[in-house]
Amino acid sequence: MSDQINQQRRSLLGATALGLALAPFGLATLAHAQASSPAPSAGKRVAANSHTSFKPLKHVKAGVLDVAYAEDGPANGKPVLLLHGWPYDIYSFVDVAPILAAAGYRVIIPYLRGYGDTRFLSADTKRNGQQAALATDAIALLDALKIDQAIVAGFDWGARTADILAALWPQRCKALVSVSGYLIGSQEANHAPLPPKAELQWWYQFYFATERGEAGYAKYTHDFARLIWQLASPQWAFDDATFARSAAALDNPDQVAVAIHNYRWRLGLADGESKYDALEKQLAALPGIGVPTITLEGDANGAPHPEPAAYAKRFTGKYEHRQVNGGIGHNLPQEAPEAFAKAVIDVDKF
Repeated sequence: MSDQINQQRRSLLGATALGLALAPFGLATLAHAQASSPAPSAGKRVAANSHTSFKPLKHVKAGVLDVAYAEDGPANGKPVLLLHGWPYDIYSFVDVAPILAAAGYRVIIPYLRGYGDTRFLSADTKRNGQQAALATDAIALLDALKIDQAIVAGFDWGARTADILAALWPQRCKALVSVSGYLIGSQEANHAPLPPKAELQWWYQFYFATERGEAGYAKYTHDFARLIWQLASPQWAFDDATFARSAAALDNPDQVAVAIHNYRWRLGLADGESKYDALEKQLAALPGIGVPTITLEGDANGAPHPEPAAYAKRFTGKYEHRQVNGGIGHNLPQEAPEAFAKAVIDVDKF
């Protein structure tokens, strides 16, 4: 889930990380800082669930992966890279993609490592879920598709990856849309304990730290994902068909290994790869993001997430925060596709 702790927990403001952004825990109270817009009414559910499929998936070899991705819109359109999170998949953007395509954008939506039809090229590659690995995957995909610069947007793991691209490779990012704001973290910051109520929200992270948890996730992957969906979006009445379309992506043979490593790495219980050490050192310094940015938050996000005031100063360029009303939870692009697509289109005009 979205994952950064309140960095200046020492001063109760800022943004340190448990690999996930956490602030005063509860729903975002929208303590706006910097430029913050009125809450849009685009949390309307009228556009959600109106599409149930993508065009046939494409594949490209990129870095250590054979990446499966959906594409929509004109081939010569301005590229938009949309990144999903856990335990979700590309269908989080199934209603967003047609809106952006109709506006003339070339929309690229990849399955992350360990999801859907994306596969590792070698059996010997570590099934690594650390943040730098996922970000490197995204850069490799842009390289493989010969895309010099794209608008990057995402939520959950995808928002963190988008944040990292904007922070470390700003020349590759035309603009950024990030649900729940600044989610970059570090293992060192994650060593600090949280208040008990906050730790409780991370129950699955501690479960995954055990062998029992890994076995349980492997045995009950779909049941686990459905529970997370319900807890993270308590007002989202998704139907069985909607869940099933996304749950199929979790049948990837590397899903359990990548997800378990992701959460264990955050707590320092699993090693990363040395080739990412230099990137992780940069990320541990919590670098600022200077590209034009819009951050979003649903008014009913049941997942741990930071208050906007905790991360606003991390965005040093033109910046705006928007709260999306209407009972919108953690999977914001699927629950409020119009609001998410509008943010992408608007940030391109900054």
